[in-house]
Amino acid sequence: MGLPNTGWAQDAAQRPLARPQAQTLAPVAPTQPDLSSIRPLARTPTVLAFVPRPTIPTAVIRPKVRPYERPELARGAASDPQLRAEQSLFAFSPTAPAVSERPTVRPPAIERAAQERVAAVRRGQVCGDPAIQGESIGRVNGRGACGIESAVRVRAVAGVTLRPSATIDCPTAVALKRWVETGALPATGGQASSLRVVSHYACRNRNAAASGRLSEHSFGKAIDIAGIGLKSGREITVLTGWNSSRDSAALQRMWRAACGPFGTVLGPNANRFHHDHFHFDTASYRSGSYCR
Repeated sequence: MGLPNTGWAQDAAQRPLARPQAQTLAPVAPTQPDLSSIRPLARTPTVLAFVPRPTIPTAVIRPKVRPYERPELARGAASDPQLRAEQSLFAFSPTAPAVSERPTVRPPAIERAAQERVAAVRRGQVCGDPAIQGESIGRVNGRGACGIESAVRVRAVAGVTLRPSATIDCPTAVALKRWVETGALPATGGQASSLRVVSHYACRNRNAAASGRLSEHSFGKAIDIAGIGLKSGREITVLTGWNSSRDSAALQRMWRAACGPFGTVLGPNANRFHHDHFHFDTASYRSGSYCR
């Protein structure tokens, strides 16, 4: 057998291989799926199909409170910064009591005394208002047109004493109480304790004239106040305080507060007959309150 032709083999190895002819393919446009037809498939219990499920009543399945340790309040553990950061814990002072203290039961004597005071106030009230203390005296007859149909003798309104007691009707008593609450007490910083009454029911003409129209005092619809006593013992008087630097602001505030509860409000600026007192009455006017 002859030897292989090594020269041919070398030439064949050095020749480049023929390139395969590329196949010419037409481009294919991608097709868009129909999104309206795509729906999620229902999950099939393939894994649990062979596992028997225990029957548990629905009412039994409830979340349980996660257990946590409460701080020892007696030792002041809740004062630790880490414990204060916990949402479920409260920060307590180390000296705070662990149990809230409850008030002791009041003795029966205190209860009885309180009930007696309430009963006394109710017995002394007039015009259906516990804040108006006095007594009902019924009809007051006077000469001519004077008189009061249902009169009351008022000794105190809103805790402020009338000196002396005033005989008026209930609408005037209610207006007086409202003025004390909105005028006399606020203007004195709650220090008003008494009212010096210089006129209430009296069968007379206006300004005590010999003739003319009857005053509202003749019907129990008016009251004149000359001074306001304070708890300190001092008295603010209309005569000396209206133009004084000390009491002028308080008296003018009282005067303005009366314009509304009363139909007529007269003071030192009205005329010479009222230079030393306030005149309040519950006369009704179509134009509203007359304040001067």
